[in-house]
Amino acid sequence: MTDMHTNDSPDTSATAEGPIDPATEGTPTSADAVADPGAPAVDPVAQELAEQKEKYLRLYAEFENFKRRAVRDRQDAEHRGMQHLLRGLLDSLDDLSRFATVDPATTDAKTVVDGVGLVERNVMKSLAGHGLEVVNPAGQPFDPAVHEALTTAPVASKDEDGLVAQVYQVGYLLNGTLLRPARVVVQQWNG
Repeated sequence: MTDMHTNDSPDTSATAEGPIDPATEGTPTSADAVADPGAPAVDPVAQELAEQKEKYLRLYAEFENFKRRAVRDRQDAEHRGMQHLLRGLLDSLDDLSRFATVDPATTDAKTVVDGVGLVERNVMKSLAGHGLEVVNPAGQPFDPAVHEALTTAPVASKDEDGLVAQVYQVGYLLNGTLLRPARVVVQQWNG
């Protein structure tokens, strides 16, 4: 009979993978980790999709806020510009109000004409301060960029060909941008 030796102490011998540590012997490692059946499985693709969707929603909300803020800022700037323009015209409106209450029986025609001229000069001075320029090209060469030819008028010499003979309606530029062309009669030499 062979003699079998039994040992009740834990085996501390080395395995093929190395020595066994009694403190970590019962804990699973990453290689042999077993998923908890109660915990949901985390799919890395689904997690990345959820993160990207959250980033998209935040960016979309931020962009919508930006658009609303930009519209509000533009409207505020327009209102400030209109206020500035109208503030400059208030004195002229006051002059018109005073002019409207003049008694025609006691006022001569020259006073009326002078009053209208004063109001017109005040309005034009205020608008010129905001960048308005009058285009009144009488006697100047015709420029199709700022003039509109309504008709032509014959001339006797070639030197007067292409000049503006008469202005029916003045034009206006605002900071160099054409608001309305001057409507003119252009001289034409027929040789």
